[in-house]
Amino acid sequence: QVQLVESGGGLVQPGGSLRLSCAASGSMFSIYVMNWYRQAPGKQREWVATITRSGSTNYADSVKGRFIISRDNAKNTVYLQASSLNPEDTAVYYCNTEILGQNYWGQGTQVTVSS
Repeated sequence: QVQLVESGGGLVQPGGSLRLSCAASGSMFSIYVMNWYRQAPGKQREWVATITRSGSTNYADSVKGRFIISRDNAKNTVYLQASSLNPEDTAVYYCNTEILGQNYWGQGTQVTVSS
């Protein structure tokens, strides 16, 4: 059983930054491929970033150059450093992993970018 818990969201001004965290249960965390997704009001949930077991990363074009995904396997935690935020980044951010065809999701953390 895998449990994911996001934190770190909040209200930030345009141009500001937030660091989101996702704490994961499970002794096999180090082998999980971890993802961040987000869902804005009235929109489909969209993929944001991925980090592999070895630390390779990939990003959606919309966040490339502004967001950084990282992981600390000793802490069973994946992070999303979100910088140069704009109102279009406002969304609920979710972490996710897939294990043997089963998707696991956290409860989400709200990011609001507004002046």
